[in-house]
Amino acid sequence: MTTRWGIAATGGMAAAFASDLALTDDAEIAFVGSRAPSSAAAFAERFGAPGSGTYRDLVEAGRRGDVDVLYLATPHPQHHDLALAAIEARTPLLVEKAFTATLAGAEEVVAAARAAEVFCMEAMWTRFQPAVAHVRDLVAAGEIGEVLLVQADFGAQRDFDPASRLFDLALGGGSILDLGVYPVSLAQHLLGRPDRVTTTGTTYSNGADRSAAIQLSYDDGRAAALTCTLASQTPGRAIVVGTKGSIELVPPFYHPSALVVRRNGAEVEEVERLPTGRGYVHQAEEVQRCLSAGLTESPLMPLQDTLDVMWVLEEALGQLGITMAEAPVEL
Repeated sequence: MTTRWGIAATGGMAAAFASDLALTDDAEIAFVGSRAPSSAAAFAERFGAPGSGTYRDLVEAGRRGDVDVLYLATPHPQHHDLALAAIEARTPLLVEKAFTATLAGAEEVVAAARAAEVFCMEAMWTRFQPAVAHVRDLVAAGEIGEVLLVQADFGAQRDFDPASRLFDLALGGGSILDLGVYPVSLAQHLLGRPDRVTTTGTTYSNGADRSAAIQLSYDDGRAAALTCTLASQTPGRAIVVGTKGSIELVPPFYHPSALVVRRNGAEVEEVERLPTGRGYVHQAEEVQRCLSAGLTESPLMPLQDTLDVMWVLEEALGQLGITMAEAPVEL
């Protein structure tokens, strides 16, 4: 059966996802919601969706059963209210990362989804891409032994503009929520929730974080060294180090097409694993697989993983003196 998607927001992230939905089997866009109905209508026409309107209209489309799942691509602080409204309407959800602006907000959404038995998943698209899936398989098979260390960086050069969403704290701006979520999520996926977080960083004049070095420490000695910044382009490399070797996700690690396996004392192995489209197809397929199976959480991106990542992000922000807040959404 075709899965009918509703999309909240009409920005670049929503457009990238919508483009990949066209490459996803048994998927179509049924409704687009935005603060501005005119923007929703233009987006719907661009991607061939039959319905459009406000965010309230989108939620009501879910309540009526006109859409099967909602994809939330608004700024991070707006996820909370929209997610709760969709859950109340008993509509499954795919929520962009960072999942919310605060840990408390994430906990409230997760609790509501679990209580209502409504499917909910964070849109950490990297986790579902073929190269990352192969890393997961290699680690599970013991190919590099016990994982000890994870290193990852994500930096993008953007000129500071306090009016831009990227730098506006009220819209979840700063490097940690926009970029740092990727290396943190990768480390959490491979190492689990850390016991301690230590963060050093710099900020812009408006208080938003410009750069951060995040150390995740575990009581058994394992660790992750992660960096993010909006001030400079960085390689985007990720390396997983084990007792029998290492695996490098060829940059950019958050959208990889290949990996390099270095087993101690053996020849280097290069493996190509190409994503479909721009890479968003794989998470859409996971959502549709879970819905078809009647699941309320993805086994590959469970809600506890999302809460663990949000805990790390909030710890990191707090150590830089930054406090985020959820933003109300008019419904």
